[in-house]
Amino acid sequence: MTRKTWIFAALFAVLTFATCPTWAETGVSVFQTAPDDPLAITVKAVGDGKADDTAAIQAAIDTAAKSAAGSIVWLPAGRYRVTRTLLVPPAVRLFGVGAKRPTLVLADRTPGFAKGVETMVTFTGADQYASGPVPVPVPSSMPGNPDVRDANSGTFYSALSNIDFDIGKGNPGAAAVRFRVAQHGYLSHIDFHIGSGFAGIYQAGNVAEDLHFYGGRYGIVSEKTSPAWQFTLIDSSFEGQREAAIREHELDLTLVNVRISDTPTGVDIDRGYSDSLWGKDVRFERISRAAVVISNENSPFTQIGFENALAKDVPVFARFRDSGKTVKGPGANYRVSAFNYGLKINNLGEIGQFATNFQAESLAQLPQWTGPVLPTLPAVNQWVNVRTQGVVGDGVADDTAALQKTIDTHRVVYLPIGHYLVSDTLRLRPDTVLIALHPSATQITLAENTAAYQGVGNAKALVESAKGGNAIITGIGLFTGGVNPRATALLWKAGEGSLVEDVRIHGGHGTVLPNGKRVDFSDPKFRMDGQHPGIWVTDGGGGTFVANWTPNTMSDAGFYVSNTATPGHVYELSAEHHNRHEIVLDGVENWEFLAPQTEQEVIDGLESMSLEVRNSKNILFANYHAYRVTRSLKPAPTAVKLFNVDNIRFRNMSTNAESGYATCDDNGCGTYLRASKFPFENAITDMTHKLEVRERQFAMLDISATPLQPSPTPLPTGLTDAKIEKVADGFYSIAGGAIDDKGNLYFVDHHFHRIYRWSHARALEVVSDAALDPVNLAVDASGHLMVLSSDGPDASVYSLDPWTPTAEITRLLPTPVAPHPEAITALPGNIWNNGEFRDQLNPETYAFATLAEMFARDVAITKTQEYVSPDGSLVLPAFRVYKQGPTNFQGWRFSDTLDTYGFVTGKLGDRVTISNSSEGRIYSGKVGAGGSLTHLKPLTDRGGESVAVDAKGRLFVANGQIFVYDADGKPLGRIDTPERPLQLIFGGADYQTLFILTHHSLYSLNVKGF
Repeated sequence: MTRKTWIFAALFAVLTFATCPTWAETGVSVFQTAPDDPLAITVKAVGDGKADDTAAIQAAIDTAAKSAAGSIVWLPAGRYRVTRTLLVPPAVRLFGVGAKRPTLVLADRTPGFAKGVETMVTFTGADQYASGPVPVPVPSSMPGNPDVRDANSGTFYSALSNIDFDIGKGNPGAAAVRFRVAQHGYLSHIDFHIGSGFAGIYQAGNVAEDLHFYGGRYGIVSEKTSPAWQFTLIDSSFEGQREAAIREHELDLTLVNVRISDTPTGVDIDRGYSDSLWGKDVRFERISRAAVVISNENSPFTQIGFENALAKDVPVFARFRDSGKTVKGPGANYRVSAFNYGLKINNLGEIGQFATNFQAESLAQLPQWTGPVLPTLPAVNQWVNVRTQGVVGDGVADDTAALQKTIDTHRVVYLPIGHYLVSDTLRLRPDTVLIALHPSATQITLAENTAAYQGVGNAKALVESAKGGNAIITGIGLFTGGVNPRATALLWKAGEGSLVEDVRIHGGHGTVLPNGKRVDFSDPKFRMDGQHPGIWVTDGGGGTFVANWTPNTMSDAGFYVSNTATPGHVYELSAEHHNRHEIVLDGVENWEFLAPQTEQEVIDGLESMSLEVRNSKNILFANYHAYRVTRSLKPAPTAVKLFNVDNIRFRNMSTNAESGYATCDDNGCGTYLRASKFPFENAITDMTHKLEVRERQFAMLDISATPLQPSPTPLPTGLTDAKIEKVADGFYSIAGGAIDDKGNLYFVDHHFHRIYRWSHARALEVVSDAALDPVNLAVDASGHLMVLSSDGPDASVYSLDPWTPTAEITRLLPTPVAPHPEAITALPGNIWNNGEFRDQLNPETYAFATLAEMFARDVAITKTQEYVSPDGSLVLPAFRVYKQGPTNFQGWRFSDTLDTYGFVTGKLGDRVTISNSSEGRIYSGKVGAGGSLTHLKPLTDRGGESVAVDAKGRLFVANGQIFVYDADGKPLGRIDTPERPLQLIFGGADYQTLFILTHHSLYSLNVKGF
């Protein structure tokens, strides 16, 4: 997530000023001359503001896109009129150069920009899953083009910097940039003069710095980012928007040092939606409606927090859209030391409760702005190009000596595009500024089997900073190879004023060699988890770390901090694909991590944790995403492990496992989210005190060195004497439970291709271990099992008699939907499918469809095919299956029926109860033809993995523990379980036994008398 946007923010300050700029001193060019790089492409256009320069700019971009690793485009000073959308492919970086920033101009009343939303510049994506033709063309591209694929979770290294936008009169549908990118994508040093337009940015991603928005209907309008993780905005300002500075939902927005002024609303979260919003040092001035408007306030996904916010003429700091409640400021001028709203967990081991925290004091006047938080880069004329110092950069010649000499003799060192092969550590001076502009196309590389990096021993760095000082490294890739076991890519000991930004630790997926080919890490000579950390901060090191990506599977961790009390500030870190842990802190004090994101893949990360903190204190984690990919196949107990810690603050934490898939269906084209069965079971485990946090989504938790032991939770009235019993254990991961007419329980252990039965009379039995890839079960009127299998391109369904040893398997083929008035229909009991990537903005009303509205629409779709049991008593609608990877068994299959922990069943017209996990809500609905579900009624605001309904209509919801509600959704109490409950289902001879399926165990609870 690179955004070299750097710190340049200040760069521009240094270019023309000796001091930091004020908010008014925007628009200064940070590249007063073009850096010397023969591989960069220069736009050849008129630039007089009158000629149509669209084709010339697009031609330069297209030329740069031909490079396998990506490239750079220079746009010289001038005013460039565009008449259609400029399309920027992945890994192309567009920089303005010259004494004055170049400006992209949309002239008054440009055809095509009068309605809807159309963007001047759109960042596009590649076909990351080899899905063929573009299923969802970019809706905001002008003119519309069926071949334009939106930027996606595989759009890396894209950037636009030092280029302003000017939208003329009569363009109410215009937006400057569409930027739904992933890692190492950034926008920086841009003034958006939006004028009559809709927004400066429509759809954001990753990081942006030093952006300034003037006028327009909005400054930024955005939904969820394409990788479904955070967007961070730093050192930026908004002024004079007609409706709101930022309008968004599910953006996971992090604001650092941002000023918002002279607009009705600061941040407006859309109706019916949540967001994880974190603001640090945000300044609001003359805001008439509210600094922040909070929606969907009863959802655990709503997590709002600010620290050290300032307000002037802002009567209402927070307004709650649904309830109408307000949080008012204490005066005309005030400081908000803390504002928090969402689920608050008071102690480890407890369940969260919604709470509001508002700590504010009135001020006589606001303090002056203190300047950008990111350190500045020197002016371009101070950069020393290493190619002028005898460095080759071809990936073949050993550049160690020449690079080290250049570093030793020059403070500011610039590496143009190239691969710089070294055989020993490059040691920075305390004041070194090491600059590159593209961390894929520009790499410092360690040759395989380098002698000094072999064998067992202490970590040896590829690049190492001096202890203390204000060193800077930015925009570069570091690659330690696969057979260098002592290697750590970056060993950082610099001080608090130092900076590491836009640095990619190569290895694993996507590493490009000098010949343009990708590294094949399936080669057995490469050892996963065989090197030291990718980035290691230690020995008193600290500083600011912005938009770095550490996915090197050869490293034992992505980001490791040890033995330091020097403050550290980490913004938008992506640490991924390691075998043990992504982020580790040991002996650390006084650090903050804002918008850290971790990801565990199937091969490289199946056993990994997100975060481990040891012997540390005074640490903040805010807007933190602990993510496991949808393809995950193995349970994982916890995202975070803590050992001997104190004053660890978690704010806005999300433990999730969903991702998007582009497709077209009866409701149009869009990208849907699908969810895995294997997110981390728990968010946090305190290993010292043996306490855990099962809430996967929450807004507030403080952890001390002496946490309180949670008090036992009283059982609901009527269950006081009930006892949860473990009836079986030792499973890999069980699910798919179904009950027959005798109350016997059947379930699957997919990993071992096994189907089990449990009954009071016979205990645990193996029904079949010849059932290929069983996922979910249902029982027909004959007592035979209908088995949904993940095998085959569109999954498979078969039937077997569970009472016949080695029973014959009957394959069921899909048939057109037909009336079955007496049959029961099997439907998924929990769904994560809400289509929120589909650009839901109505081009006429500019309103978004809510999650609830999209959910109701999606579940009401009638399927065209179905599977029918041999006796005709059971119907399984054929839900659409999405495919990823190979077409054989090594590929992955996703559908609502494959993803659910188990089925619910009912006849046509019956009401069934299901969980919408993506909204965090339980619904009942009527079973309709073709597997549709209509007449939805929301019941509870706590959804989960499953919901079971007893004979009296009471709801038992699995969500960390078991929450019990009456038939109308009124809370009745909670049942705490030894392990996280996943599927709940009633069975037993009298159907009053609640079976509780966890990953590894089966429990039962008799509710008779309740």
